[in-house]
Amino acid sequence: MKTWIKYRRTAQRRVLTLILAGLAITVAPDLLPAQVSLATLVDMASKNCGQVKTAQADLDKARAALAQSRDAFIPTIAFGSGLPAFPSIGFTGNLPTIWEANVTSLVFSLPQVQFIHAARAGVNAALANLKDAHEQVALDTSTAYIELDTLNQELATVKQQESFANRLTDIEQQRAEAGVDPLSELLQAKLTAAQLKLKRLHLETRASTVAQQLSALTGMPVAAIVTDHASIPAIPAVKASEAKQLAGIQSANFLALSKEFVARGDRQHKRMYPEVGFGIQYNRNTTLLNNINKYYAQPLPANNFSSGFSIRVPLFDWGARDKALQSTAEALRAKVEAEQTEQQNNVQIATLNGTLRELDAQAEVASLKKQISDEQLKTIEAQLELGNGGGAGPGAPAQLAPKAEQQARIDERQNYQESLDADLNLSKARLNLLRALGHMQDWLDELH
Repeated sequence: MKTWIKYRRTAQRRVLTLILAGLAITVAPDLLPAQVSLATLVDMASKNCGQVKTAQADLDKARAALAQSRDAFIPTIAFGSGLPAFPSIGFTGNLPTIWEANVTSLVFSLPQVQFIHAARAGVNAALANLKDAHEQVALDTSTAYIELDTLNQELATVKQQESFANRLTDIEQQRAEAGVDPLSELLQAKLTAAQLKLKRLHLETRASTVAQQLSALTGMPVAAIVTDHASIPAIPAVKASEAKQLAGIQSANFLALSKEFVARGDRQHKRMYPEVGFGIQYNRNTTLLNNINKYYAQPLPANNFSSGFSIRVPLFDWGARDKALQSTAEALRAKVEAEQTEQQNNVQIATLNGTLRELDAQAEVASLKKQISDEQLKTIEAQLELGNGGGAGPGAPAQLAPKAEQQARIDERQNYQESLDADLNLSKARLNLLRALGHMQDWLDELH
């Protein structure tokens, strides 16, 4: 009977353990932070980043300026009233108007047409600047995301190295105590472990900084940013001969064109081009609180209406002349800045092309070193398991010690990290070249 009770309790414990294990497996994925794809972060950064918001505000301002320049030809209607506080006595010189309405508009003005062209070019500049801001944010977010993903891989690798280094230290400790190896070998193993610890701390600090940068770009909390390596597509390869005009250069050219239109309008002001305006005015007069009719031959009419065209010819306007000189200088400056922007971009393209060739070679070297270390590790593992194959006679090579395996594993992981670093630098250079060549939209298409 006691045996059966004991067996029953044991079975109940097993069932309870299985239930708890099943619950843990079910709940654990929900407790872990979910991975966030690169495309998601780029979209969030485009909506959250202050650079994009500022560019959008500049576009709204430019569109409002264009509407304002056009509205000069749209009639403006104004209504006003001036009720007297006390009854008027005597001749005041002003008509006793209860309320009045005015309609005014610009009918003809060559300078204003130039200002409309300038405002339209300003809108195009703001649109190109907004596109440039989106591309820059996509570049910054993509670069930081790829770097964080690489840092996570390197952290996992250096932790493996630390475990190998600790094992190597234990082996050297035993060999030093047995008098097989000198103390310097033990100190060298401890130095290797300390260097790997320092490297791990450096990688953790850098990963935290990059995650903070992504948080600032996207508005997501740092803890929620978990990279998904599978969401990073291959970076399209482009050549310098396939260059398009960068959005930033387009913005600078449109801005220079806008300044030129403003300068033309200001120069037309000083050239005595006439301006024609149109106006309508209605006054409602009253004699209830004044004796104004004593001073006029006819009684003051209640309703008064007038309309007409006004023609203005600037015969002498020294201020307009100086303003034209100022706007002409600003147009020249904007044109030079646009040319400098394009020249700097061309220099950057040439530099990136040369850098890419070097990085391609470095990535190839790192890959070969990794393959060599992989083969060396396999050879050492085989020798430790099967022996060196040279026998035990005189002149035969010495049997490998266990520390050789740990050192080989550390070296293999080190070459793997170097390969990761080379790939990261290559990816950054390719993304920057895409940006400089005006192909950033190709990358965004790859993301989505």
